[in-house]
Amino acid sequence: MKETFTSRWSLLLAALGMAIGTGNIWRFPRVVAQNGGAPFLIPWFLFLFLWSIPLLIVECGMGKKTRMGAVGSFGCMNPKRTWMGGFVGFCTLAITFYYCVVTGWCFRFCLASFLDIISPGGGIPGGGLWGAETTVYWTAFNATKWQPVLFHLLAILASSWIIYHGVVRGIERANRLLIPTLFALLVIAVIRAVTLPGAAAGLNFLFEPRWRELLNYRVWLEGLSQSAWSTGAGWGLLLTYAVYMRKNEDIIANSFLAGLGNNSASLLAAMAIIPTVFAVLPLETARTVVTDTGPVSTGLTFIWIPRLFEQIAGGRIFLCIFFLALSIAALSSLISMTELGTRIVMDFGLSRRKGIVIVGLACFCLGLPSALSPTFFQNQDWVWGIGLLLSGLFFAVTVIGYGVERFRVELVDSTDNDIRLGKAFDIAVKFLIPIEFVAMLTWWFTQAILSFDPERWWHPFRTFSVGTCIFQWGVLVVLLIVLHGPIRRLLFERDVTVPGSATGEGA
Repeated sequence: MKETFTSRWSLLLAALGMAIGTGNIWRFPRVVAQNGGAPFLIPWFLFLFLWSIPLLIVECGMGKKTRMGAVGSFGCMNPKRTWMGGFVGFCTLAITFYYCVVTGWCFRFCLASFLDIISPGGGIPGGGLWGAETTVYWTAFNATKWQPVLFHLLAILASSWIIYHGVVRGIERANRLLIPTLFALLVIAVIRAVTLPGAAAGLNFLFEPRWRELLNYRVWLEGLSQSAWSTGAGWGLLLTYAVYMRKNEDIIANSFLAGLGNNSASLLAAMAIIPTVFAVLPLETARTVVTDTGPVSTGLTFIWIPRLFEQIAGGRIFLCIFFLALSIAALSSLISMTELGTRIVMDFGLSRRKGIVIVGLACFCLGLPSALSPTFFQNQDWVWGIGLLLSGLFFAVTVIGYGVERFRVELVDSTDNDIRLGKAFDIAVKFLIPIEFVAMLTWWFTQAILSFDPERWWHPFRTFSVGTCIFQWGVLVVLLIVLHGPIRRLLFERDVTVPGSATGEGA
């Protein structure tokens, strides 16, 4: 039986769960602080409409029309571009492999902060967070090796259990609980943060107009990059959920609400973290902390946040609330990533049960190097994080090949939408997204050459080199082109009753 979301509300919560992840809570406050606060918010908000929402609409249209996951949907739109769908699918799965590790970190610190409330000292190996030297604590946690692996496994099991139960009993039920809880926790954290003595300095830092900063091209490129990564646009995640859309579901409204909900969560996180930092630390120290550029952005989240909450009344409880919110955000995004992989496997003719076993095992095995090696983790985050920009471009290129106006009229405006797209959508997909892609890729590669690895930027085995991106992307593209024929035969020439059907259990 074909499975669909039972209501618009359920689809919207799932889309918000897809979009809102750890990047909203730990990356956004740091990036907005590094780029001048209020001036950064302007391009960040503009690019929501110039990059993210157009791509979310494209994903929704493709998924709803084809009723297939990332690989199959590209193949349906244009047989010659099946390999692009393979790139999108693998790129997001490669992120999933190490995102399981990140989710495991969140689970570990959430558990430690909870045990600090009921039993000071933590009661688990490594002790509790409260009163610990958090730099040593973080290092010791990763040094044990078994702890990152164990919590990596727990993260996979949690998301796999939800996906195993299908769309309605799994994804829908989980997000109905997770997303309202996440927003409630963020609101609680904001209220506590802004009522701290001295919190006004943090709010001023975040929202005080410094319009001269808008003349800095970096602010615009960082705003574009944050919008591209944070909303999940071009990842294939919303495409996967769109497979389970009801026939008359509103594509445009859901895309807009997913993007706006993502930005709202980011702002709430910034308003919870930055005022807290300025309330409890000297001004110059606070500025240093919120603009931390430590590896994989762990400095502010896993090292400084516990120290900050130690200095406020009720800090143990609010520390637990923070890590619970972070864990929920991580899990809700991990659910969508796991479903993306499962949907791809199901399109090849396997059941949901077999699909989730394959994806779960792949996530555990291929995520182990990131759990055990920070250097490998950082390399994969660099390569496939930048790779997502290519994924976004591939969506635009596929729609351009299909015909942007034709896509808009046949796949989007033909449905029961409260809003109608106009020529602005055509312009965004045909011109703006390719231009924005070139700007972002040039910017990040320039940073790699000038800042990260100036002498050996070409080297294919350096952590943050341009060469490692091109090498790993190239290997993937060559494999996908070589396997293009077999992939298409398995997807489109099997004897199935309903090609790409969205079954719950899978027959």
